[in-house]
Amino acid sequence: MTDTWAPATGGHSVARGMVSDGRAWPSVSVVMPVLNEARHLADSVAEILAQKYLGEMELIIALGPSRDATDHVARELAASDTRVKLVRNPTGRTPAGLNVAVQAASHDIVARVDGHGVLLPGYLQRAVGLLMSTGAANVGGLMLAVGVTGFEQAVARAYSSPVGLGGGSFHVGGVEGPADSVYLGVFRREVLQRLGGFNEHYHRAQDWELNHRIRQAGELVWFCPELAVTYRPRSSWTELARQFFSTGKWRREVIRQYPDTISLRYLAPPVAAGAIAAGTVAGILGVLAGLPALRYGWLAPLAYASGVLGASVVEGQGLSWRARAWLPVVLSTVHLSWGSGFLVGRRPHRGPGAGSCR
Repeated sequence: MTDTWAPATGGHSVARGMVSDGRAWPSVSVVMPVLNEARHLADSVAEILAQKYLGEMELIIALGPSRDATDHVARELAASDTRVKLVRNPTGRTPAGLNVAVQAASHDIVARVDGHGVLLPGYLQRAVGLLMSTGAANVGGLMLAVGVTGFEQAVARAYSSPVGLGGGSFHVGGVEGPADSVYLGVFRREVLQRLGGFNEHYHRAQDWELNHRIRQAGELVWFCPELAVTYRPRSSWTELARQFFSTGKWRREVIRQYPDTISLRYLAPPVAAGAIAAGTVAGILGVLAGLPALRYGWLAPLAYASGVLGASVVEGQGLSWRARAWLPVVLSTVHLSWGSGFLVGRRPHRGPGAGSCR
């Protein structure tokens, strides 16, 4: 795809709201699926509405069946700004909410934001400029994880560390250019509609799966490290373990449907989880049955624990003492929950259908 629009880094007139070739900046629909986001929703929406984007902008919030005050907060936000529109997402699942919001959108460019994400100033202007100048179907950048408590700070460090989530560019950064996937994204709506939107089978990993289909269709996914979105990590150990167990299951489903996408980075957690489980069982049997050879199985969990502790010392530099204390627990939870979920897996995919944002 080609386009003659100028990038957002220069060439536009703030007074006229024009790109360098004289055309107006395109209108943007921001879509946001939310479920139990009362804690962060107002802050997230405030940063979207304060973007100072030079074109027209609207925000579509897809409300899932929340158990907290999310709906109340959303209604107040919509009442205070006509740019905010509310739609219902009865299932509460992220891809369904995204598709419902895209259906309700008025504009040809769609920017995805989560209810606990905060756009940095200038995000939309920069992203739309890159979308136009590169001819990409999707432009996105970094997940900038930021925690408040010691536990959350440890989770945030794990997100941005190669020993945490494996070093993907949208977690740890990288060079601007074509990419396999990006965090969230700013899309050409025409491409979303042509490809059937987000695949509602995928409760997780739907963004990666969509970007894979975009690239299979011959379109471009573009990564820019300057496009950072603040991410609020899980605030408790049980939430974190549940999140990554589910993530591991859905990553296996992605690989099952797209076997060419398998990589060592995705296989490392299940290999580690399997080796630790096998080694622990062998060690216990060695002790109970009096078989010295099986006792060497303890080497697997001991070696893993030593590696995690060593990595935590290195990666924990600059963190508070509480965050440093939590970091080995967080790293092992991320690895082993993800790996266990991958080993357990999902039931077979019911079909290749994507979503319903046509």
